[in-house]
Amino acid sequence: MSKVTVLGCGSWGTALAIVLAQKGQPVTMWCRRAEQADEINSTRENKKYLPGVTLPEPIQVTTDLAKALDDVDYLVLAVPSQTLRENLEAIKGMLPDKTVLINTAKGLEVGTKLRMSQVVESVIPGSLNRFVALYGPSHAEEVGREIPTAVVSCSQNAQVAEAVQDLFMAPAFRVYTNNDLIGTEIGGAIKNIIAIATGAAIGMGLGDNSQAALLTRGMAEISRLGEKLGADPMTFSGLTGIGDLVVTCTSRHSRNHRCGLALGQGKKLDEILNDMGMVVEGVKTTKATMELAEELGISMPITEMMYKVLFEDFPVKQAVVELMGRNKKSEREKEMLGV
Repeated sequence: MSKVTVLGCGSWGTALAIVLAQKGQPVTMWCRRAEQADEINSTRENKKYLPGVTLPEPIQVTTDLAKALDDVDYLVLAVPSQTLRENLEAIKGMLPDKTVLINTAKGLEVGTKLRMSQVVESVIPGSLNRFVALYGPSHAEEVGREIPTAVVSCSQNAQVAEAVQDLFMAPAFRVYTNNDLIGTEIGGAIKNIIAIATGAAIGMGLGDNSQAALLTRGMAEISRLGEKLGADPMTFSGLTGIGDLVVTCTSRHSRNHRCGLALGQGKKLDEILNDMGMVVEGVKTTKATMELAEELGISMPITEMMYKVLFEDFPVKQAVVELMGRNKKSEREKEMLGV
């Protein structure tokens, strides 16, 4: 049987370990903090990140990085997008050449504006042939409780994508394959920005019409940026496009949605992030995306307004006024003409 290690003990890494363990696959989870590892091993529950869900016995948690990575066949990278590089730098010398790298973080790296596959390739040159993005509309809180979920195993190497598909495929966890890394990663990253905006609209007391407009025009921004970078437009009608966008923008499980909700209710970003105690990927991705859009000359008005709200203390209500008051456009206007 393959050796599988999950790097990180957050909610999503834990949920994916549960999917594998329920199939009888032994899984090692690596935790940075010894007290967290001890608690999970002794109670069989990740009380901080996935409370109320019992971890099957095939899951063992360790803080010994060398042991976790020794002869590993599949490594699930379940760490936040902005820490992916530093984690890879720490482990690259320990990884066997055979190891398939399965990334779950969704975002663009601040500073470099790189997608996650590009970050991995920059740290471990030549690794794209064994890299998979495991993305899709999937909340850990539901996956851990075996609520039916569908995701995508995306890789430029079809055999690797299918191997990861086989690894994770389960009665309540359906896995499709895809080879469009650009579209998959852009969809997974930018939807977090739109989710913050949608949450803010709800927090302000706006209605279903407003939410529908944000989701629809948000997808227009995602598609515009993705296609400019070379993505397949069809990807955005799939699980890592509209699927991921809908679940993140509408679910109470979404951290990005909850962050936006609090913004719409008048709370300050620092206070919100401190209260949540978890990473809200869309915040820093907003900064990286805004810089990338400006560099490429892409019109992304929702992203621009969220950047102002998050980083320039711009009033949320005024952001709505500015979005609604923009010059008239055709919905099907060409990219070069904006939205």
